[in-house]
Amino acid sequence: MTRTEIGLGFQSDKRPADYARLASKAEEYGFDVLSVFGDLMYQPPIFPLLEMARATHRVRIGAACWNPYSQHPYEIAGQVAALDLASSGRAYLGLARGSWLGDVGLSQPRPLAHLRDAAGLIRTLLSGSPDGFQGEVFQLTPGTRLAYETFRPRIPLLIGTWGARTAALAGRIAQEVKIGGTANPAMVEVMRGRISAGVSDPDSADHSAGAGQPGIVVGAVTVVDEDGPLARSRARTEVAMYLAVVAELDPTIDVPGDLLARVKDLLARGRASEAGALIPDDLLDLFAFSGTPEQIAAQAQRLIDAGASRVEFGTPHGLNDDRGVDLLGTRVLPLLDTEPEPEPEPELRNDATPLHPPQASAAAKHC
Repeated sequence: MTRTEIGLGFQSDKRPADYARLASKAEEYGFDVLSVFGDLMYQPPIFPLLEMARATHRVRIGAACWNPYSQHPYEIAGQVAALDLASSGRAYLGLARGSWLGDVGLSQPRPLAHLRDAAGLIRTLLSGSPDGFQGEVFQLTPGTRLAYETFRPRIPLLIGTWGARTAALAGRIAQEVKIGGTANPAMVEVMRGRISAGVSDPDSADHSAGAGQPGIVVGAVTVVDEDGPLARSRARTEVAMYLAVVAELDPTIDVPGDLLARVKDLLARGRASEAGALIPDDLLDLFAFSGTPEQIAAQAQRLIDAGASRVEFGTPHGLNDDRGVDLLGTRVLPLLDTEPEPEPEPELRNDATPLHPPQASAAAKHC
């Protein structure tokens, strides 16, 4: 196992200097990854990402996520190629089907085919291959290529999903799978099983793009403050709109239907704070990081211990942007143990022969 990464996720609602300042702080504190959300009606993520790339030198950066319904994959390919160039090879490519697109009249048919084909077409364009791409939804005529050189011919792919079928697809083609809007450690094991179904699938066409078992990224609304109750009150309001989307997707919990109906009704009437006030403490802790630095560190550690490859603290971070990032960097990060447990040494006989010799690797067995 490798070290767990810790990241920050940003909403795209700020001014250029804000993105640069917060990204620079985050890198200085030691965060590993910075993401920008692609939520409906917010600034397109490429704008803040380019500002963050200019202000940093080490952290990985990417959109979580672009979706192939509101943008054609060739446009996404161009944007992620620009980000990779601006960051000298630190970009990742995040794809998801997206939410709330019905509000702008966009339907979302065949999401599996859209995501698979988008990833394939983008991969073809970034590689510079003249072979074209023939998918079920998206096609690229042979000989159609980007009119400029990319920084890297392949950029790591993250797929955002809660679903079993999309997770299985990600197991074949992606390097990371993100469960957006959860702080529930039980979902890590659920997602691992769903991904494994794809990793073990003999679909060689999809497997050609994958790179082994993808890492599992978990991220959620985060509000940290030394005043824990105040932070949790703010988190309830912030998480309400996400809870209305993802609560029914978590198979490990049973959210009362009447509670979700009341939350959705209040949100529809523009009463987010009242909707958030309905969320009980135990449910809040499954869908948000909130409270004092010590409370949030304890939540994050449970996810690390469950096997998450990355924990992402999402917007708004604190009662204001800077204070939230400062507390996460100075008070939460130092409390986290992100290193994997060392493998136990084999017990030895007197003749130094291991009592339980390690199993041969799968590769060795088939040599």
